[in-house]
Amino acid sequence: MKIIMLGAPGAGKGTQAKMIADKYGVPHISTGDIFRANIKNGTELGMEAKKYMDQGLLVPDELTVKILLDRVAQEDCKNGYVLDGFPRTIPQAEVLDQALEELGDKIDFAIDVDVPDENIVKRMSGRRACLACGATFHTEHVPPKQEGICDRCGKELVLRDDDKPETVLNRLKVYHDQTQPLIEFYGGKGVLRTVDGTKSMQEVFDSIVAVLGA
Repeated sequence: MKIIMLGAPGAGKGTQAKMIADKYGVPHISTGDIFRANIKNGTELGMEAKKYMDQGLLVPDELTVKILLDRVAQEDCKNGYVLDGFPRTIPQAEVLDQALEELGDKIDFAIDVDVPDENIVKRMSGRRACLACGATFHTEHVPPKQEGICDRCGKELVLRDDDKPETVLNRLKVYHDQTQPLIEFYGGKGVLRTVDGTKSMQEVFDSIVAVLGA
């Protein structure tokens, strides 16, 4: 079962990807994690990617797909995997499709966790983070016992720049321009399934399980 997770930043697709991976016993693969692992292990592909990253450049699609294929060829992926954070654009999806096709393989499901922009802005601007110990809270859903203070270590909680409404709106614009076309792309291939991401975490997961089958 080879799955791609789609959805805007803050839609909760990363959380759902982990839950899917746990339930079905397949790896949750994030491109960021693969890059870091390859660089840490000093692999040839990792060193090539590092050259771009050190210059603040995006790693080219062909190289990203090579690193990804290297990861999914490992033994723990024999029953499938959940891709989180890739592909982000149509060209990336096309390169991935072609590479999988050459291996006699294909993506089984592209799951879109659909959440309206206004919900995402509200959801993310309510996040509060402790820079001291890394704990995270939410003013509505997971409030700290004392407002503005971390339950774990007692230090101040902050609204990170990434979670400020203006930053979130900017990230959503990039998503709509670059990534949302993937919904049409995978819809055309007959593998797209959309779930309502405004529901509770468990309800969203139940909807995904209904799509994938128990």
